[in-house]
Amino acid sequence: MHPLLKATQLTDREASTPLTDAELAEMYAYPSGPPTGVVVRANMVGSIDGVATVDGRSGGLGGPGDKQLFMVLRALADAVVVGARTAFAEGYGPVQPHASLADLRQRSGQAPTAKLVLLSSSLSIPTDDPLLADPETVVATCTGAPADARSRLIDAGATLIDCGDENVDPTALTRHLAGIGAWRVLCEGGPSLLGSLVSADLLDELCITVSPLLTAGAGKHITAGDGVAHPMRRTHVLGDDEDYLYMRWVREQR
Repeated sequence: MHPLLKATQLTDREASTPLTDAELAEMYAYPSGPPTGVVVRANMVGSIDGVATVDGRSGGLGGPGDKQLFMVLRALADAVVVGARTAFAEGYGPVQPHASLADLRQRSGQAPTAKLVLLSSSLSIPTDDPLLADPETVVATCTGAPADARSRLIDAGATLIDCGDENVDPTALTRHLAGIGAWRVLCEGGPSLLGSLVSADLLDELCITVSPLLTAGAGKHITAGDGVAHPMRRTHVLGDDEDYLYMRWVREQR
């Protein structure tokens, strides 16, 4: 495994120092308390030319360092939010405890693992997936979702919450999460969900892994939305021995 390296200023690799999970957790810590409701962070991976998937999946872009950071960011969150199609395409399972960061979660008053929130307006979700029966999995949908699909999912053990009328409203979703104390929110995509958060001006942070691949492909980029520009500020850039870059961007103070 090639660990993440301290390369905030891009330096010679031999001068870089491997980062532990605890050090990464400190670098990516949420605020000590929610300034207004929730803090929404997104974690995405993209190619050098910004494509979010290879052969329809983001997994083909990642590496060991990306996996390490992925697990640390989950260990810091109260809720992991992801589009249902993305979750099932990527083969998601329940959020697992992070052994080396368990004490940190306990000191922060957090549950052992984050809730997994799947977003779906259509409820076109396979009912035989064991993910639905996990008590920490919630399906966020809308009141206009098909009644028969709703009934099938509930019968399969799924927990559903309505956040909007015809589509899942990201503002209603974050309001719900704030109401249950899940204010440290991590979005894992896909591009349409991330785009909706940007369009609603709800995204506070973007953690982006740049994979050392040039695809020249026609796949989706990491966001899909209305093209509204939002200024962000870089907090750091990390690198590893496999030529990945890991950047954390936060919204400009208003």
